[in-house]
Amino acid sequence: MNFSVLGGGRWGTALALHLGNLGHRVLVFERKEETVRLIKEGKHPHMEGVKLRGVDATQDLDKAIDFSDYIIVALPVQAIREVLGKKALSDKRIISASKGLEVGTEKRVSQILLEIEPSVKVFCLSGPSFASEVSKGLPTALVLAGNDLEEMEKVRKWISSENFRVYLSTDLIGVELGGALKNVIAIACGISDGLGLGENARASLMTRGLAEMVRLGVSLGAKKETFYGLSGMGDLFLTASSPQSRNRTLGYLLGQGLSVQEALQRLNQTVEGIHTVKAVYKISTERGLYAPISTAVYKVVVEGFPPKETALELLRRPPQNPLETL
Repeated sequence: MNFSVLGGGRWGTALALHLGNLGHRVLVFERKEETVRLIKEGKHPHMEGVKLRGVDATQDLDKAIDFSDYIIVALPVQAIREVLGKKALSDKRIISASKGLEVGTEKRVSQILLEIEPSVKVFCLSGPSFASEVSKGLPTALVLAGNDLEEMEKVRKWISSENFRVYLSTDLIGVELGGALKNVIAIACGISDGLGLGENARASLMTRGLAEMVRLGVSLGAKKETFYGLSGMGDLFLTASSPQSRNRTLGYLLGQGLSVQEALQRLNQTVEGIHTVKAVYKISTERGLYAPISTAVYKVVVEGFPPKETALELLRRPPQNPLETL
């Protein structure tokens, strides 16, 4: 089977490597000439010593789109409309592997893709998955979501392996939102860790953050139970607790006293949570949703509030009602 992967970053390359190892032919689109050169030489551009098989690369987006009817989008969410906005995608099957919400429109990736080309069939691949571990072939479980179960079964058979387990969901909204919203909570947990507030505080933030994700997701049409699976709770727990997480690391650096710009310069990677929190703040404000953790992250990341004072303000917040538990 042929697959096109749009985006030669860590996640796009990890997926290309996995598919190539399964015997598929893969063509990666990437703007950076050096990344394309390394992939063409069979080298993993982000992990020294890892070899790519069955994977080629190009800077020609049209060539990548024409290469296969199955296109995996692993681009930063804020770049998707710019990159694909004027390209012929008619009747393509697109698997979104990007996590986030578009700033300004607050749209999910599937909504962006369907606005660009209404005839495409969109799926979402999400769940707890660090690119480095997928590249090493370590066990990973993900969720493939969409509205066409027959097509999803085909895709699952093509992309699954012993160490790459794929579950199916028809809650596309919930799976997409889980992957986006958990980044905001991960930043909050990183700030807490950077401030030295301890593991009890992090566990509380993760649990209350999950409640916020459910509240926001259900208001946008998602199923509550989706957030208690791999694409919600699973992804949140991984992203909010591991030093490998870019969003958690950004928060940690902010808690340590760095500015947002200083933290981003040190990371030198896309941190989707910075953009997503802007969309989340707008949605929760317009809908009157109770989202104190996301609001606190917004204050720190966007408005420049001091992390310590913001955290203390959050701690002083009384429960919304006497029976509030989760």
